[in-house]
This record gives sequence, C-alpha cells and structure tokens, in this order.
Amino acid sequence: MSAVSHHAMSDGRRIAFRHLAGHGPTLVFLPGYMSDMAGSKATALAAWAEQRGQACLLLDYSGCGASTGEFAHGTLTKWRDEVVALVKARVAGSVLLIGSSMGGWLMLLAAEALGGQIAGMVGIAAAPDFTDWGFTPEQKAKLRAGEVVLKDNPYGFDPTPTHPVFWQDGERHALLNRTVAVDAPVHLLHGQRDPDVPWELSLHLAGRLRSDAVKVTLVKDGDHRLSRDEDIALLLRTVEAMHPAGEP
Repeated sequence: MSAVSHHAMSDGRRIAFRHLAGHGPTLVFLPGYMSDMAGSKATALAAWAEQRGQACLLLDYSGCGASTGEFAHGTLTKWRDEVVALVKARVAGSVLLIGSSMGGWLMLLAAEALGGQIAGMVGIAAAPDFTDWGFTPEQKAKLRAGEVVLKDNPYGFDPTPTHPVFWQDGERHALLNRTVAVDAPVHLLHGQRDPDVPWELSLHLAGRLRSDAVKVTLVKDGDHRLSRDEDIALLLRTVEAMHPAGEP
C-alpha cells in the first residue's frame, strides 16, 4: 500500500489517506467510530486489492489516526464531507464503498452525495441513526445539556466518549425514517451476536434503501466487529461478487 498522504480541506483540516492505483471500481473503506485505516478489515481489504490490481482508498477522519484535528470536534457532517472531497479529488471513475459500524452510516450519507459515482456498497454491522436508538433518555438529556457521555468500551481500557456536538449533528442525519436515495447494489453483513448494533437493524435498513438490488447476510455466531479470519474472508468474497471482473 502507498505511503500516507494528506488532503487539505478548505478550513485547513488535513485528512490522512492511502491511495492504491489500479482498475476500478475503487474500493473505499470507511472505518467505525474512533477507528482508523490501520484496523484489521481496512488493511486486509487493501492487501487483497493490491494482489488483484484493484484501486483502493483508505482514510482517517479528522481527529482520528494520522489526520489533524480534535476528535471532540468530529461530526458526521464533517466526516461525510471529508470522504466526498477525497473521493472527488482522487477517484476519476466509480467507487465501491465499504462501511463498518458508524462507517456504514457515513457510507449511506456519502453515497447520497456522490450519486452516480457509486458502483455499490457493502455494510458491516452498519449503524445508521445510532445517536437515537443507541442512547437512553437519560444519556440523551445529558448530551442535549452539553455534557459528554461515557460508555464502557469492550474493545479497550478507556471508556468511549460521545460528545454533544457529534450527537446533535447525528440527530440531523437520521435515515431510517425515510427512503435512502441509493440505487446501486448493496450487501449488508451483520453478526447475530452483535452486542452493539442489533442485527435486525440491517433488515430495517434494507427496506429503506431505494435500490432493489439489496442483500443481507447474517452471520449466526458473528460479533460486532466481524474481524475473524472467516469474517474477513466473507467480506472479500462479498466485494468480489459485486464486481468480479472490475472495470477498465
């Protein structure tokens, strides 16, 4: 994979990315909340793309990984705009978006903004609208009052913070109460032992997508991350099946 480069946004944010040239559609991986392009799914996807000569773009949202900025200032609007700006700057042809957890929410928002440039999407425990269903009334009241909410983090030592600016912005990007204006093929993967995002959410999302080319694959013993060897193999097979021959 190429070295880390930076894309400058109009306000001075510098968004870290790695871009691998190759045939299309370009695979664009969108990591989850507080994750980055060094994660196991992102690196496995990039290595696989390199082996088959397919273009691939990885990135860190502002305030995450090697990008500049403060995580506490991050919002879905900012991160969506970063994804869209980077795709427009680096990709001439079509893109296949792969979004994990919160990245699945961003994937949908970015797809609506990119329109006809989207060749397809793969969601991994996609979590649209989690600022609504993922918080108790008491937690929402704290966020509404400007307080940071901390939750136990099963994947690390420190609790996971949700900042008021992120929550308030997320509430403006609700998708599950309307038609999601995406016409490209979509394949949603979800573990049925996911303790963070209910697997039924992927079924609900499938019904909200305007596209008729929608599949949902449930992994009965799969967790939230779906990062075991067999889960990553499933992800790669799913991407391959969507565009087996690539494009010029």
